[in-house]
Amino acid sequence: MIDTARPARTAVRHAVPPAAEPLDVAVGRRRRAHRRRTAAGDLLGVLAWASAAAAVALWLASPGSHTVSGISGWLTDAGIVAGLVATDLVLVMLVLAARVPLIDRTFGQDTAIAVHRSLGKPSLYLLLAHGLLLTLGYGAADRTNPIAETIALFSTPDMPLAYLGLGLFVAVVVTSLVAVRRRLPYEAWHVIHLLSYAAVLVALPHMLSVGSVLANGTWQRVYWIALYVIALGLIVVYRFLLPVVVSLRHRIRVVAVEPIAPGVVSIHLTGRDLDRLGVRGGQYGVWRFWTARTWWHAHPVSFSAVPGARSARITVRDLGAGSARLGRITPGAVVSLEGPYGLFTTRARTAPFLALVASGIGITPVRALLEDTDLRPGEATVLLRGTDADQQYLWHETAALAASTGSVCATMVGPRAWSRDSWMTEDDVRRGVTLRSVFPRLLESDLYVCGPQVWADLVVREARLAGVPEHQIHQERFGS
Repeated sequence: MIDTARPARTAVRHAVPPAAEPLDVAVGRRRRAHRRRTAAGDLLGVLAWASAAAAVALWLASPGSHTVSGISGWLTDAGIVAGLVATDLVLVMLVLAARVPLIDRTFGQDTAIAVHRSLGKPSLYLLLAHGLLLTLGYGAADRTNPIAETIALFSTPDMPLAYLGLGLFVAVVVTSLVAVRRRLPYEAWHVIHLLSYAAVLVALPHMLSVGSVLANGTWQRVYWIALYVIALGLIVVYRFLLPVVVSLRHRIRVVAVEPIAPGVVSIHLTGRDLDRLGVRGGQYGVWRFWTARTWWHAHPVSFSAVPGARSARITVRDLGAGSARLGRITPGAVVSLEGPYGLFTTRARTAPFLALVASGIGITPVRALLEDTDLRPGEATVLLRGTDADQQYLWHETAALAASTGSVCATMVGPRAWSRDSWMTEDDVRRGVTLRSVFPRLLESDLYVCGPQVWADLVVREARLAGVPEHQIHQERFGS
């Protein structure tokens, strides 16, 4: 049942009390920042679709597109257009997965990855249509059946690589389906997912050598080479080079591994100038621990405290073989970091009040966000949710942070209600507790929710039904 949490004696570091910025000034500043992010997001979306339109427009401007004749010509041209749009979408997917800071600051990395995944099936369907339509079109022109035409195409230089690229992309999309991914070990899925880079590379030669669509000396050829360079260049810079530079510059190592609950440990880190990583409370990093048992597995984990100059901390729950190994890391292990990422921070705020809801290991970004936020007394309300006493990770620290800022901190302990699909306990459901009764100023608040996905979705569903605007609801979904 809901109860007010008692402030703990745990010592915590908090920011200097805020400057006396009037509330209406603060809200106006946040809303202007939100409008700028929205405008930037709209612009990036327009650019993504414009890139596909430009690819088709350049082809339409080429002489070859004006020689359509008969069913074979229509089939061939439809196949070409499908291939151009599909390839453009695949490159957009790569850019979204490149962890570009501009995209992260605009959408949040979780949203970027969600869009990345949503483009997988349309891209695959267009690539399959590209191959099928061209085979039928060439076969109609040569008066051969599809099987014979496929064999003939396969013997064309660079076409075996094109078929290989299509096969790799099929493997990536199929293994990304939720039902399939759940059955695969993370390591196997990750290796298969990396094949998307190989699929893009091996498909490029046939685009440049087969047919006249991207003939040498044409604007189309220049355009596509530029798109490939940009997409793959962003991957190389932000997924590989920048993490190496960050890791070498800050020299992060494990200091201690502290058990805080069954299956949950806090990993204390040290390094150089960690406060210059630019971490905002609520953000996460992708961590790689360079030991014999863990080096091959990257972990998206939130900071559970805002880093200082020489120290940082993450808190990890045992959710599988990979995360379980982190609890056995010995001090001195070298750590590399990608990030920080995420818009689960005060940067996304637009409303005058703050509502924080955390369950289980979802407490980690909420605790760090609360630490990193300058608050007026009564501005924030925190609700901590746990099934039992073993799930009250970092609750004492969070309650102490709330007390130091004059914020309200409540707890809800007990199994989820069995009588209805609810995020609350059975007792709270019977007593008529709602999100609005816990947060009286809910409609005037930014709502931050973090916890198990099914549970968090139920909280968000109730918030939407209560009338909370979409831009005031914030969740973090980690992605690859």
